Amino acid sequence: MKTSIATVSISGDLAEKLEAIAAAGFDGVEIFENDLLTFNGSPREVRRMVADLGLEITLFQPFRDFEGLPEPHRARAFERAERKFDLMQEMGAELMLVCSSVSPLALGGIDRCAADFRELGERAQRRGLRVGYEALAWGRHISDHRDAWEIVRRADHPNVGLILDSFHTLSRGIDPDGIRSIPGDRIFFVQLADAPRIDMDVLQWSRHYRNMPGQGDLPVADFLRAVLAAGYSGPLSLEVFNDQFRGGGSPKAIAVDGRRALTYLFDQAARAEPALGLDASAMPPRVAVEGVAFVEFATSEQEGAKLASQLTSIGFARVARHHHKRVALYRQGDINIVLNTEREGLAHSAYVTHGTTAYAIGLKVEDAQAAIQRAAAMGAAIHEQPVARGDLNIPAIRGVGGGVIYFIDAHSDLGRVWDIEFVPEARADHADIGLIGMDHIAQTMAHDEMLTWVLFYGSIFATRKSPMVDVLDPSGIVRSQVIENETGTLRLTLNGAENSRTFAGHFINEAFGASVQHMAFATNDIIKTAAALRSNGFEALQISLNYYDDLAARFGLEDDVIERLRANHLLYDRDDGGEFFQLYSRTFGEGLFFEIVERRGAYGGYGAPNAPFRIAAQRRTMRPAAIPRL
Repeated sequence: MKTSIATVSISGDLAEKLEAIAAAGFDGVEIFENDLLTFNGSPREVRRMVADLGLEITLFQPFRDFEGLPEPHRARAFERAERKFDLMQEMGAELMLVCSSVSPLALGGIDRCAADFRELGERAQRRGLRVGYEALAWGRHISDHRDAWEIVRRADHPNVGLILDSFHTLSRGIDPDGIRSIPGDRIFFVQLADAPRIDMDVLQWSRHYRNMPGQGDLPVADFLRAVLAAGYSGPLSLEVFNDQFRGGGSPKAIAVDGRRALTYLFDQAARAEPALGLDASAMPPRVAVEGVAFVEFATSEQEGAKLASQLTSIGFARVARHHHKRVALYRQGDINIVLNTEREGLAHSAYVTHGTTAYAIGLKVEDAQAAIQRAAAMGAAIHEQPVARGDLNIPAIRGVGGGVIYFIDAHSDLGRVWDIEFVPEARADHADIGLIGMDHIAQTMAHDEMLTWVLFYGSIFATRKSPMVDVLDPSGIVRSQVIENETGTLRLTLNGAENSRTFAGHFINEAFGASVQHMAFATNDIIKTAAALRSNGFEALQISLNYYDDLAARFGLEDDVIERLRANHLLYDRDDGGEFFQLYSRTFGEGLFFEIVERRGAYGGYGAPNAPFRIAAQRRTMRPAAIPRL
């Protein structure tokens, strides 16, 4: 099926938008009237630009407040329509969207509106054009696609059809399955958009908060399945009104997100409903992650020595070195941390750009080649670099902050990377801290990048996303959203900083976009681990004593429990499923840090209520010049 996107969905002038849409691989474009009106050129020039880019104009929109008007307003509406038809013919647009009227002059009435569309269809037919009717969720008389379809059905004209928009249907809670009974050839066009669930006026919700399918909370895949089951075979188009997208976001990046969203949506429909006859074998299914194989830091020899010292205090032991690179492997339990102090190559470039940074993450998957195929189909940038003799060519893609995500499987030599590329070293005695694995990895980014990476992870990996939460920082708000799989073997917290004064924003600003700000290691007994850490020289983050007084009041914990928490600098949270304990390291550099956690029961969160106390403590440990000014 052909793909399309509305010019209103992305930022830039019309030429920039068209170039970005073509570069992303769309087949067509909806021309939003305001984009045409602000363009300093003729409609014929637009037609030529579109054709030169290999695109087609799939829709011209919107034509407003047309149907159900009394005279003389009705006659004027037809005059307006004729002028728009002139423009469409010059521009090469064959289909016009007519949205349901919001005019206080509109009289309504199914038969009256059907008669108007029958006449409009006659006029369009004489021009070789078509018109489609769309029910706005806030329309004065028509706000439901079922009523719009009844008007189209009664108009009974071959040049008049229905236009469906997923937002207008799903935002009103209408079951999309009813679409299956509409003849597919009477649906002239389908627009798709997602949105977060927000309790607000539907017009404001639509105009400011739509996003790409897969970035929000609406069942857009169910809507698409119903449309396809009806027999619709026309373009699938994105119409996304979003202040962030239109307010300066990269048009190329947003267009790429849109293309990824449509690819993922079509894949979901194919897998959920085989009877639709779609090709579910076009790409492998979403990647199931079995665990984090390693995290690799790019650093210098001097800073690497300091980082190694901190890792050693957490109980990591240096167990191997690379057979020809300046790369060392540190391990505790199943956790592998790699320190790369190479003076050339990608790691060195990452260090020069960001300072000491966790620039690469290795993920354990069932089939690394299938993972790379899925990622490529979803538009991920494949990472390739020369491989020396004796080294493995590990499949990889680029991720947040320009970092790298490697895929490791156990069914090939990739699963023996430590044996093939590394030389064991004698292990010095070290304390048994009790860390058993990676609980989660926190990636920090600018807030306006979050939707991109939510879609990136959701379309490639078998994960789910949590509702977005606000993390309070003394200098502002940080938006946080969790990406995790069902088994808990992959947990990522995405933190979006809205300004550089917050602790997260300072990290991004000082590290020039580095992504991984902290890693959380799991233990089964945090009290025992805390004691072992103290004996090992670990410096815990000092939490304010006032925090513990408040903790006692909030949760009603016994005095001896509060004292154990205070003595070990632990933070505490609880939900309906269980309890959560957190212990933090001091910061390294401009905001990198480590966390040790214990989950008891079925606790499902990440300690978000404790973030303000943790951030305040971290700010106290930063060098004065590094503290963001309030």
